[in-house]
Amino acid sequence: DMQRFAAEDAVAMPPPGSVLFVGSSSIRLWHTLAADFPGVPVINRGFGGSEIRDSTWYADRIVVPYAPRMIVLYAGDNDLASGRSPSQLRDDFRSFVTRVRHDLPGVKIAYISNKPSPSRMRLLPAQREANSLILQDIATMKRVQFIDIFTPMLDAHGQPRAELFREDRLHMNPAGYE
Repeated sequence: DMQRFAAEDAVAMPPPGSVLFVGSSSIRLWHTLAADFPGVPVINRGFGGSEIRDSTWYADRIVVPYAPRMIVLYAGDNDLASGRSPSQLRDDFRSFVTRVRHDLPGVKIAYISNKPSPSRMRLLPAQREANSLILQDIATMKRVQFIDIFTPMLDAHGQPRAELFREDRLHMNPAGYE
């Protein structure tokens, strides 16, 4: 993915001041991103299997060069699936904000909460905790927002809404992105 991004940028560098979407495959697979935000210049730099730490690690390549006006980050459920704790996710998000703000001090950042996927039902308690810890942390930060997708993706019984997901029960279908 990093090589593909570099090749795309070599052909046509996205304009500064765009809204940068970065994170895991939930961003990478958001093929309707530009249509979903008409009139807003967007950049999709999602890369499959990534964790929050990966977006921090690659910030020099997939965040800073674009000089975005806003960064929208989705990552976290891969982190939990690989064994990271909710408090580690919070700390990783703090590190992402710190890293980005080093070069882009005024940029707005939005964190999209972990999504409740049917294939990762065992992670629901950890996702709730991670989302809560990150939300509490964000409340102390300037120009950082929390976007809750977890709650609207649950049914009346608190279970993930299967109709929002592809057959793999992990990635969202068009209704999930909507």
